[in-house]
Amino acid sequence: MSYNLLKGKKGIIFGALDERSIAWKAALECHNEGAEIILTNAPIAMRMGEINKLAEQINAPIIPCDVTSNDDMMNLITKAKEHFGGGFDFVLHSVGMSMNMRKGKPYTEIDYNFNQKTMDISATSLHRLLATCYKTNALNEWGSVVALTYIAAQRVFPDYSEMADAKALLESIARSFGYHYALKNKVRVNTVSQSPTRTTAGSGVKGFDGFINYAEKMSPLGNATGEDCAKYLVTLFSDLMKYVTMQNLFHDGGFSSTGVTVDVIEQMEK
Repeated sequence: MSYNLLKGKKGIIFGALDERSIAWKAALECHNEGAEIILTNAPIAMRMGEINKLAEQINAPIIPCDVTSNDDMMNLITKAKEHFGGGFDFVLHSVGMSMNMRKGKPYTEIDYNFNQKTMDISATSLHRLLATCYKTNALNEWGSVVALTYIAAQRVFPDYSEMADAKALLESIARSFGYHYALKNKVRVNTVSQSPTRTTAGSGVKGFDGFINYAEKMSPLGNATGEDCAKYLVTLFSDLMKYVTMQNLFHDGGFSSTGVTVDVIEQMEK
């Protein structure tokens, strides 16, 4: 069912790799709610994924962007403004990659050159995106930017490794830049902390299957699905949430507020 919550709005979605991606689901949901979309991803991710299939489905152009490159980011924003005939209304930042995890290095022995790359891709890229939009007046008044994060920014999940640090930085950037962008043009900047979700990236975390089952038992409502996260993102892009900014919003079935559940206790006592 469509409510036309984004009718007439225009936006950019980063990170749609395949049908399991939250960004992919968000693009479909935004399109269904009336938005006009531009899709973007890193050139290598575009070769690995199926983004062309999504682009055809929602009639969206694809503009490649290496989020660690100032030139690529400026090219994306400039071409987006040309395509839309002016500014746009929302952006989804769904970008993250851990070099040390990919290379099998434990947190206590991270390679700092790899770590710098992780931070640049997974966190500083949000600052680069916001700064580019800020300089070029790309986001319309009352626009909305959302970045996807995870509760490992606040709590220890050993196998999440350096990505926990990256998510903590990501959330800080959203707050700090959110202040400046609110003053400039009433643009909102938030992060959404989603339940563990079976995306291509999430499934690469060591022990993911065991953890997703644990999170299910620890969440009174159960784990939030990627599809439901996409619907939540739509509300944040809409005018229904005009005064929500600089927040880290949990979309996790209650996991973040739960100390322990009966299911977990019973499992431990077996």
